Order: sequence, then C-alpha cells, then structure tokens
Amino acid sequence: MSSRFFHAADSSDESSSSDEEELYSEDDEVEKQDEEPSEEEEGSDEEESDSDAENEGGLNRFLKDQASEASSDDEEKVTVVKSAKDKRLEELEGTVRLIENAEKINDWAVISSEFDKLNRQIIKLMQSGPTPKLYVKAIADLEDFMNETIAKQKVSTKKMNATNARGLNAVKQRIRKNNKDHAKDIEQYRENEEAYMKADIEEEQMPVVRTKRTHTAVATGDDFDDDEGFATVGRGGKTLQYTPESILKHLRSIVESRGKKNTDRLEQIRVMERLLDVATTPYQKIRVMLTLISTRFDLTSGSASSMSQEQWKLAEHEFGSLLHQLETERSIVVVENAEEWEDDEKPPQAAPGEKLRVPGSIVSFIERLDDELTRSLQHIDPHTAEYIERLTDEGALYTNVVRGLLYIEGLKKDSKLETPQESINRIVMRRLEHIYFKPSQVVTILEENTWKVVPSKLDSSITPRGQVSDIGALVQTLCTYLFQHSEGIIRARAMLCQVYFLALHDQYYRARDMMLMSHLQETISNFDISTQILFNRTLVQVGLCAFRAGLIYEAQNTLQEICGSGRQKELLAQGVMIQRYSQVSPEQERLERQRQLPFHMHINLELLECVYLTCSMLLEIPLLAQTGSSPDIKKRVISKTYRRMLEYHERQIFTGPPENTRDHVMQASKALAAGEWKKSSDFIHLIKIWDLMSEPEKIKGMLSEHIQEEGLRTYLFTYAPYYDTLSVSTLASMFDMSDRKVAAVISKMISHEELAAALDQVNSAIIFRKGVELSRLQSLALTLSDKASSLIESNERTLEQRTQGTANAFERSGAQGGRGGRGGGRGVRGQRSDGRGAQGGRPRGGGQFTGGALGGAVKV
Repeated sequence: MSSRFFHAADSSDESSSSDEEELYSEDDEVEKQDEEPSEEEEGSDEEESDSDAENEGGLNRFLKDQASEASSDDEEKVTVVKSAKDKRLEELEGTVRLIENAEKINDWAVISSEFDKLNRQIIKLMQSGPTPKLYVKAIADLEDFMNETIAKQKVSTKKMNATNARGLNAVKQRIRKNNKDHAKDIEQYRENEEAYMKADIEEEQMPVVRTKRTHTAVATGDDFDDDEGFATVGRGGKTLQYTPESILKHLRSIVESRGKKNTDRLEQIRVMERLLDVATTPYQKIRVMLTLISTRFDLTSGSASSMSQEQWKLAEHEFGSLLHQLETERSIVVVENAEEWEDDEKPPQAAPGEKLRVPGSIVSFIERLDDELTRSLQHIDPHTAEYIERLTDEGALYTNVVRGLLYIEGLKKDSKLETPQESINRIVMRRLEHIYFKPSQVVTILEENTWKVVPSKLDSSITPRGQVSDIGALVQTLCTYLFQHSEGIIRARAMLCQVYFLALHDQYYRARDMMLMSHLQETISNFDISTQILFNRTLVQVGLCAFRAGLIYEAQNTLQEICGSGRQKELLAQGVMIQRYSQVSPEQERLERQRQLPFHMHINLELLECVYLTCSMLLEIPLLAQTGSSPDIKKRVISKTYRRMLEYHERQIFTGPPENTRDHVMQASKALAAGEWKKSSDFIHLIKIWDLMSEPEKIKGMLSEHIQEEGLRTYLFTYAPYYDTLSVSTLASMFDMSDRKVAAVISKMISHEELAAALDQVNSAIIFRKGVELSRLQSLALTLSDKASSLIESNERTLEQRTQGTANAFERSGAQGGRGGRGGGRGVRGQRSDGRGAQGGRPRGGGQFTGGALGGAVKV
C-alpha cells in the first residue's frame, strides 16, 4: 500500500520502504490536510509513471519551499488570508445557492428568510464597491420565478399551504420595492445574460499572505506612512492621510455616519484622536473635541447600561481641555443657536467685531457627564472599594460644572449671542444638586479644591470666590437666583433643595416655614417622579430635624405619611420592593431601577424607622392609657403601623431579649405602659443606631426626659380613678423629676381637659374630682348608641344608592297622599312624639322606611 503523495515525493528515483517511512514521519501533519484518500491500491508501472507528473504540483503545493526553509523554525507556517470582501462574496454565493435549492422544491418560507439575509449581506458589499453581478442575477431570477409561481397559483386548483403562502406574500411585497433600486442592472442582465455575467468590471485583489510571526497590512505604494512599515487603510484599499486640511472632511464623514448600523465607533474615536493631534488652529481643535466627546457618549447604548469608567474619564478630560481652549480663545464661542459650517475646504472667518460661533452645547455635555456618573454609581456595589474610587470622580465633575457655569455667564453678558436664560438655570441646578445633601464641612472642601483649579482671572457674578467659607450663604445664593430667574420644576426643586439643606443643618423652623409657604404639598402630584422623590426626601429630613430638636409630635406627624405606608424604599428611591402578586411590568420595573439614587445619597432607613417608632411610642402609650381609663373618649389612633406591631408583640407567648431596633422599641413600650420608665429608657438607650447621629448623647438625654414626662402622664391616666389626692413630691420622686416640672406637666393636662383634677399649690398636691367619670354601664350604653346610629346611617346610604332614579320604589299601592319618600321618614324621626300619626298608625304618604326594627327600638 502506498499513496500518490509518496510516489510524487520520489519520482526521480526508486525509494526504499525505509525512506517512505521516514518521509511519512516528517510530514504527518501535511498528509492529514490532504483531501484525497490517504490509501490507494498500487497500480501498474504505467499508472505510476503517469501520476508522477500529475502529482508534482501536489508536492509543490503541500511542501512549498521546504528545502529553502530547512534552517528556519518549524513553527513558522504559511497561511493564506482572504480579504473581508472575498469572505462576504462567499457568504453571498452560499445564500444564493440556498435560494436556488429552495426554488427547486418551491419552499417559499426558506426563500423569504434567505432573501432577507441576502439583502443584509449586500449592504456591506455595496459600501466597498459596485453591486455584485451575482446579486443582480439572483434577484432578477427570483422575481421571474415569483411571477411564474403566482401565475400557476391563479389557475391551479390546489392551494399553497399557509407557511408557503406567507413566505410568498412577504417576498412579493419586498422584492418589487427592492428591485427598483437596481432596475438598471437588472435590465442589462435580462438583455444579454451571458455577456453581462462574463464582463468583469470589478478589480481582483490579490490575497494577502502572512505568517504567524508577522503582522499583515495592506498598502497601495512602496512607501509607508510610519516608521514601522504600516499605513492606515480605508475602504477600497486607499491609504488614509490625516492633515490639518482634511480635518473638516473627516469630521463630516464621522458626523454623517452617527446613528447608522454597523458603525465602528471605537475606530471613529481613534481617528478623531489622530485628528486632534494634527489639528493646528483653535477652531479645528474645538470642532474635533466637540465631535469626539459626543462620539464617546454614543458608545453607551440604551439607558440600562452605563458608560465605562475609562471612557468617562477620557470624556471628562477632553471636556476640561475644551473649556480651557474656550477660556483662552475668546474669539470663538460654542453656542446652541449657531449655524453649521458647510464648506469643508476652508475654515470659517468671523465678521469684524463679532465672534466666531461654533454649534454645540456645553450644558448638555455637563448634564450627560453627570448622568453617566450617576448611572455608573447605580451599577456598582456600594460596599466595595470600587464605589469609593468611582465616587472620587465627582470632584473633577464638580470642577467642570463650576467652570461651565463661569463660561455660560460670560456668554450671557454678551447680548449679541442671545444666550437663553434656561442654560444658566440648568447648570446652576446641577451645581445645587451636588451640594444640597452634603454636610457643610464636605462642601467647603469641595469648593476650595474647585476654586484652586479655576484660573484666577475667572470669577462668577452669581457666586463669587469669597463665599467659599460660608456654605449656607452659597446655597441661599444659588436658590435665590433660581427663584428669580426660573419657574416650574426647576424652581420647585430649588425650593426643596434649600429646605433639605436647612433641615440637615438643624434649622427646623426655617425649613418648616419655607416648606409650608411653598405649598408644594398641594401640587406635588403634578410634578415628575424625580421631583416627587426629592419632596419625599425633604419631608423625611424635616422630620428627622424635628426629632433632633426634641419636637416629638412634629417629628411623628411629619414622618407619618412616609413611614406609615410601609414603602419607604420606593418613596425615597432607595430600593425596589418586588411583591409576590404585584402587577408591575418589566418596563415599569426597569424605569423604577433607573430612578434609584446612588448609595451615598441614601437616608438610613433603619434610623428613620427607629425615630418613627420611638416618636409613636411616646405619643401612643399615654393615649392608650387615657382611652383605657375613660371609655367615653372616642378612640383615636395616631400610628396604625405602631399599633399593629404592638398588638403582634403582645400576642407573643414568650418574648426573648430584644435583637433589633423594633424589638427594643416594643419592649420599651411595654415597660412604659407598666410605669417602669427607667427600664423603658434603658431599652431605648441600648439601640445602637443613635450613634449615627451627630450628637448621640444629647439625643439620649432628650429621649430620657420625654420618657419621664410621658411615663408620668401614663401613670396619671391609669391610676387617677383610684386616688382622691396625690402629692406632687411623691410623683417627683417616682419619676426622678423636679417638683416644678411635675406641676407644669399636671397643669398642662388639666388645662387641656385631659385630667379631671385641681392642683393645690399650697399643699403641693393634686385633688381629683369624682363623679365625672361614667360608670361601666353608662359607657356600654353610649357605645351601643353610637354603633346603632352608625348602622342606621350606613343603611340609609345603601338605600340612597339603590333607589337612585327610582323614587317611588317603596311606595305601596294602596297608599294615599302621593309620594312617601324619605323626607317624611326623616320628619317622623325628628318628631318622635307625633311621628306615628293622628291614628297611631303609619304616617300618611306611603310606606316610609324608618330604619326597620332596630330603628324602632332605638326610638322607643
């Protein structure tokens, strides 16, 4: 057994079997690639002599230059690389073959899908040259075949199946519109098919040969542009040259390709970086940087993904360079209302006495940089070092915001430029949103670092350099400017930012007054969702400020709307709560996640819950004691959330030591209700979340005082029916309070009619009045009366709903006096002595509804 390959290898002389084995071992890999069978029966001597010359080419093909490269490394193999155009042509041929095969079996579903694929492939081929003739032939033949099929279907009794019919209709709708674009080529093809296909109008390109150790480049000449022997090649094999004169042409081609499919934006960015290096004039540099920054933003597709940190930093650096160029070259301005320059051969020239206007938007760049940083922080785990590192970029962004504001202020001073006021308002709002939620110490450092970078010759007319030390005045200035020059959403957001800042810095009464005077609580539902989130955050911050000031009732009342709903995360945009049976669509959930705030802007939800429950405890426990001792007082609920938690805690058979904030507050409530104010105070002090506040010891002292006072009120409400007189000094010793403080609390309770007693200041004692409280039977009778009245009212409301439009529904057939109606019924109940009529029977006017048996029982 031997192969043609080995016969061709030693055609010059006869080789021994050992020589063949040696050759086989050396060329094992080459033989595996051979398409011919590796084994063949040995033929006659005549067949061997005929095949020697035939297989000589096979040897040269597989063992090319083996003798000349014997000294080189064995790893250096030669591969043939096809151009992208050749590969696309092969794909096109494969698609055409699939269409032809489908035509043979009349499979229009395959034809439709492959026709769409064919049109997608031809787009790339037409970008680098004329329309391939193979494509023209394919669409022309397909149209003819489609017409034949339609004609056959008209006379055929057998209908086409549904899948084929849909495919045929789809091809019918698309092919005629598609062939109109190639009507001239199709006409030439149909005139003479053979001549059209033989004509070769395309230039054949030689395949590029490369080795594994060398790089491949396509060049049109012998000389290369760079020292390494490589040149940048564009479409058609032409070498691209970047010169100052060609910058505007390159920029126009890049701008025109924005938004199109199959556009390599990274390649465009590399081209513009080269253009920026060769730019010589300020106008060229500004134009290139404006386009370059916009293209970097285009890399982010959709709102779900964020811009990479590397690209963001490059965009931020280029934006800083753009501002520096504009600050240096005052004769060129970037404004939104400028006209596009159409002539790419020569740069524009400014008219005498005017500035050269370049179309662009500095404010939009700032907003996009800010939004991309926020989106990036949303996607990073806040508990990692990466988040802290990414947060450091905010300083550079804030510097560019301030520099952008200074530049827009300068444009505003020139009345000829007609800079809109809205641009300054937007950028001032962005600056305010970066500082309103931060402590003044942090903002001071941020401002100082910013003004160090800003050139000393630049200053702001809105916020001069001298206001760096006084952050309160800075926030006041920015907000006042927006109050005067803006309206709508920006004005409302500025108001909320100032209220938030005042509440954060413990100026409760100013924050409260501004919040009430703004009347935003009445119109906030008309604003967008982001403004509603800011309103909720401001409301919570005002409540926390009231708590730090010791105003328990105000704090609980302010936090009630947010914390009482159980949806704090959603309302503050600090998380998405996915419920089991929620009707939230994926699109709504995606929008909800986009609105989430970065972690460094969050308000601690555990601290918020602790403050809310503590305030509710201090208000609810005395109220429960008051309603328990006086049943005649209508039951009032301050916090349903707290009551629900307290009832659940009381139902527990065994209660262990408190583990979380909620357990501490519940056990403190239980101790306070039992009169053990010291134990209650200890439970509250054990909560570790108080350490997150600025002055935890002061907060704990304030809470102890309130617990003592509310413990005294609870004791008096609970045990007042059992005392005739009670010494003030005894109460002072029980609750570790001064006599003066105890007397003040009791006087307040007496004045508010919460306690039926009198204060004997001579003997320093409380004298309780007896007989004022109702007995147990009287209380139950009043309760029954209230329930019966409410039942009658609900019955009447039900009757009104059911008899609407049928006024005579309850009129009896034998009644006299026209309409009965419910008016007479009310008259009967109003005059109980005369309501039964002159004859002691039913009053005239028909059968009136009077509440039934229960109504009669109550009247009697």
